[in-house]
Amino acid sequence: MLCANSNGGELALCPQCLNDLPWHQAGTCPQCALPSPHNHICGHCLNSAPAFDTTRALFRYAYPLDAMLQKYKYQQNLNIAKTFSALMQEKFKDLSPFHRIIPMPLHPKRLAERGFNQSLEIARQLAKNLQIELDVDSCSRIKFSPPQASLPHKARIKNMRGAFQCSTSLTGQRVILLDDVTTTGASLHELAATVKAAGASHVECWVIARTVNA
Repeated sequence: MLCANSNGGELALCPQCLNDLPWHQAGTCPQCALPSPHNHICGHCLNSAPAFDTTRALFRYAYPLDAMLQKYKYQQNLNIAKTFSALMQEKFKDLSPFHRIIPMPLHPKRLAERGFNQSLEIARQLAKNLQIELDVDSCSRIKFSPPQASLPHKARIKNMRGAFQCSTSLTGQRVILLDDVTTTGASLHELAATVKAAGASHVECWVIARTVNA
């Protein structure tokens, strides 16, 4: 349990703790979720449009949310995954229907190192609650490379080129890509490009946190 005042349900946090989290507020670019006046598409997306159509984030990547994510990612605290799934369900439940949700794939070597896929555990409960197909088979990561967090912006983009493959036809489908954190958007862009190449008509990125000062 994360909070001594939690009622032990799906949310491992009490109302006060939830209120203290750095919620991602309005006034953001609809495509990449970076701050943008009047919710207009930002200059970066106008000049270099990402492959995905929309990004939706629950939080800004800031304290104490960053500590929660680190605890979840490296200590496998699945109570946190249930909390994130429940919060995403509540915030995004009224959006247009989707055909499937694809969690960010890990390379088999990275999965062996970490022991679990943090995006998959969040997507698993979310797909069940929203009655969307959980797709863990269509997309795979075929390129093993350094963790994105250890690289500068330009290196992250190069690091992800050719990282994924898709083995399923997604013609005409609306797809959610789920990841824990997005900073440059390089991983999601490359995965979205792969999914679009397989025929997807609309790709949304759902993330727990958006870094806004990268």
